Amino acid sequence: MPHSKSNNAQLTQLFPMLGWLKSYTRQEFNSDLLAGIITAILLVPQGIAYAILAGLPPQLGLYAGILPPVLYALLGTSRTLSVGPVSIAAIMIASALTAPEISALGNPVHSALILSAESGIIMLLMAMLRMGGLVNFISHPVLTGFTSGAALLIIGSQLPQLFGLTTPSCGFDGSCYSLVFQALNVATLLIGFTALGLLVFFSGPLIHILKKTGLQASLITAISKCGPLLTIMLATLAVSYFNLRDQQHVAVIGQVPSGFPALNFTFSSIEKWRILLPYSGFIALIAYVESVAIAKVTANFRGEKIVPNQELIALGAANLAAAISGGMPVAGGFSRTMVNFSAGARTQLAMLIAAGLLALAVIFFSPLFENIPKAALAAIILVAIIPLVKLNNIPQTWRYDRGDGIAETATLLGVLVFGIEEGITLGIILTLVCHLRKTSHPHIAVVGRIPGTEHFRNIKRHRVETWPHLLLLRIDESITFANINYIEEFINSELRRYMDIKHIVLIFTSISDIDSTALEVLENLIHTLQASKITVHISEAKGPVLDKLEKTDFLKHLKPGKVFFHTEGAVRELGDYNAA
Repeated sequence: MPHSKSNNAQLTQLFPMLGWLKSYTRQEFNSDLLAGIITAILLVPQGIAYAILAGLPPQLGLYAGILPPVLYALLGTSRTLSVGPVSIAAIMIASALTAPEISALGNPVHSALILSAESGIIMLLMAMLRMGGLVNFISHPVLTGFTSGAALLIIGSQLPQLFGLTTPSCGFDGSCYSLVFQALNVATLLIGFTALGLLVFFSGPLIHILKKTGLQASLITAISKCGPLLTIMLATLAVSYFNLRDQQHVAVIGQVPSGFPALNFTFSSIEKWRILLPYSGFIALIAYVESVAIAKVTANFRGEKIVPNQELIALGAANLAAAISGGMPVAGGFSRTMVNFSAGARTQLAMLIAAGLLALAVIFFSPLFENIPKAALAAIILVAIIPLVKLNNIPQTWRYDRGDGIAETATLLGVLVFGIEEGITLGIILTLVCHLRKTSHPHIAVVGRIPGTEHFRNIKRHRVETWPHLLLLRIDESITFANINYIEEFINSELRRYMDIKHIVLIFTSISDIDSTALEVLENLIHTLQASKITVHISEAKGPVLDKLEKTDFLKHLKPGKVFFHTEGAVRELGDYNAA
């Protein structure tokens, strides 16, 4: 019996869906049904829009919203994350496909499928290596800078679509731009701005109007989230009814195949896989980090738990499913997840319903997608993307931590100037450099005792008692090869300031580790100070640190210095109470 329970626990760990299905209720189903319908309404225009954004045929975005969410629902630990095509992944795909070495390979659809497959394989390998904690290695400022930069790139790529222009490559030639604007398509411009106005109305003013009517919150969400689908329907009707495609040359997405492609397990040559591998690595990394960040937001609202390593398995399987079913790489989408959550989704059944409805749309309604104007899709992308531009975060981050501010700014500029992969790499490198600089220059405080207490505080911040022959130093960082020279120089500089020092007490309250290089330098420093008739002592060292020190000869080298349990004990034994 215990063996059976253990097997069930392992099965539930691998398939979290089995856990919530045991206690699933009819009330939860009703909530999931409504949320699934609303999310499906959003999936159709977003799937098409993000495929176009990636430079791919629209069906690749639709296929990415069918089988991948099913795999995530089975394996994922978030109950509300909406997995499918997303804007940030789309712009990264576009960046990869337009790279000279990849565009030379031809057939961007095959390349996109390889990106999906490789992203999935990379995530699964990361899961095997228990690298779920990798999410912590990209700091929030870097992720914000990257998202803002990528969002600005997306906005720049969609404005020509909104105006009905081809993207110019004019450089500093002003006459070239004047020719571009002479080619302005009035019909496209009208469709684009009407769509933009309708979407803005649905996302803001309409919600306030509906709230005043006293409607239920779930019903308000349902109505307001119909904006993208209604926009697409009206724009498509206008193109079809007035024959704007032929008469006014309004750009449309064109024919979308009905049904599904055959499941495909072969994706061109090994050489193509090798060339696409670095791009796949970046897509996998960003897709994972962003998905987990989004999943944690909604999970925290309900006190649920996200298991990062299991998320790697789920997202890896979802991307492999995208590859074999003809879809572009997928991740958790912020806007769809928040819509799914706000609409009342209780479990991943909502996404299964959404995927099912999308599948029906692909089977039966694909011919209706042919006259969808690209300007309307551009408007949908712009409304979804603009909130991701958070330039006001940079001054706030800069004021709080200059290193993080530099990393965020550099990531943003790197994405805009050099490209997606280069920008995120620059941000990660700068974050690590700033972290190393902080650890190599730890905060060290000369402390004294607050009168009448046993508390010791920084002499620069508090009025404290000090003693002319005793120097109390609190090192607020573990001692490593990176900072031991700085610590040594700090001690020597203090001794030059206080010429009468006979005893130094190193307060180890904030020290969790001392590496071997630092230990050797510290021993040499102790011998040098002993030659100058200065004795070094230690106080308040943690148990694990003392355990490591006892395995070496350090405590022998410390003598006649002592190890004190409390700094107060050191002061009572070593301090000169007659000196103020």
